[in-house]
Amino acid sequence: MSHTSITRRSFLHASATAAAGTLWANWLRAESAPATGPRGKAKSVILIFNCGAPSHIDLWDMKPKAAENVRGPFKPIATNVPGIQISELMPSLAPLADRYAIVRSVHHRQTQHNTGMYWSIVGKPYPIDSTLINPSRRDYPSFGTLVGWLARRDGYSGPLPPYVITPAPHCDSTVYITPGQFGGCLGAQYDPFVLNADPNAKDFQVPAIGLPPDTPPTRVSERRSLLKQIDESAVAAMPAFDTARDKAFSMVASPEVRAAFDLSREPARIRDRYGRHSWGQSHLLARRLVEAGVRFVSTVNGQSIVWDTHENNAQRLKDRLVPPMERAFSALLLDLEERGLLESTLVVWMGDFGRTPIINNKGGRDHWPQCYSMVLAGGGIRGGQVYGESDASGAVPKNHPVTPADIHATVFTALGYDPHAITYLSPEGRPFPLSEGQAIRGLL
Repeated sequence: MSHTSITRRSFLHASATAAAGTLWANWLRAESAPATGPRGKAKSVILIFNCGAPSHIDLWDMKPKAAENVRGPFKPIATNVPGIQISELMPSLAPLADRYAIVRSVHHRQTQHNTGMYWSIVGKPYPIDSTLINPSRRDYPSFGTLVGWLARRDGYSGPLPPYVITPAPHCDSTVYITPGQFGGCLGAQYDPFVLNADPNAKDFQVPAIGLPPDTPPTRVSERRSLLKQIDESAVAAMPAFDTARDKAFSMVASPEVRAAFDLSREPARIRDRYGRHSWGQSHLLARRLVEAGVRFVSTVNGQSIVWDTHENNAQRLKDRLVPPMERAFSALLLDLEERGLLESTLVVWMGDFGRTPIINNKGGRDHWPQCYSMVLAGGGIRGGQVYGESDASGAVPKNHPVTPADIHATVFTALGYDPHAITYLSPEGRPFPLSEGQAIRGLL
């Protein structure tokens, strides 16, 4: 099974095979369960994920009074919120601090990239702590998967998938793909649409959508009608297959889908504002997708673990990693705000974990899940604040410790879902809540 792309053929095949057993029970549960709780301010989520783990001490949690081998070479700068400082590497984000909240006390226990990413996006630990793992249908689902699942449960019927990943999935190399980001135990019908293309490429086109030049829409309709007749008996036994097939045909033939992915419709000045690079154009695409109704978009900043700075941490952050990230992030916040979308779009910035307080003998920082930072904005989040505090060297939380599960509970609450009252069937077939964490009420 491919975990990196959904072609027309694989989409139909996966939907058919996913409709049996426990997966079918999950589909029934998703379709029949009533919505609970008051609606939140957020309608969609954009997750900005930095694969490889950026250094919290060099970006969001500066330690200017610490020893040189802890604080590093970068200086803190003031933001537009008195008392809040961030790294000099992020001058475009400093004037926007009133729009976002920094959480400086996130922690978990897994030290390897794929399991760290799993903890971050699923909100619970993987059974082993390893990078050498791949997705399976026994994975617990990520919060992106669950937001798409909830959208379908609540009647989402748009031609676009409710959950999209751009430009490529979370992974540690292209051999070991992070578990949890696909449908997992919910089934293949809840897999995300993975772009698997560079939106900054001159000839950028989205694989698997749109019709070949020699295939008119009438021919597709005829093929669809014929296919329905051939599969009538099978569909009667598996109505989920019929639903998924209709969605696949809608994606292929829909002008709305093609328009949402068509960055050429954006003015050049807007594309320039985000940055003419994969990260910038992925952020712009995320804005277009939520504008078109997509409920969860992951923008993965980096092919594989580019933020894994075991060597030359400072130089790599300054020269290669932070400039495109902070430009794209700041452009996204401003663009969403100017279009009246920031209040209804929750933006989450995170990585696998943090990096060691002490700089190693290669000028790098190593893996550090014991304490790190993340950022939330929009979607009802109260900006202009710091939640939680790390100790003097950024090694452990000093107060208000937060787990990824708490972040997930906060996201679901912002979307209007009770993270404890709504359940899905776990890989073991038991009801499991959206999140076992506690929503951070101080952020909402």
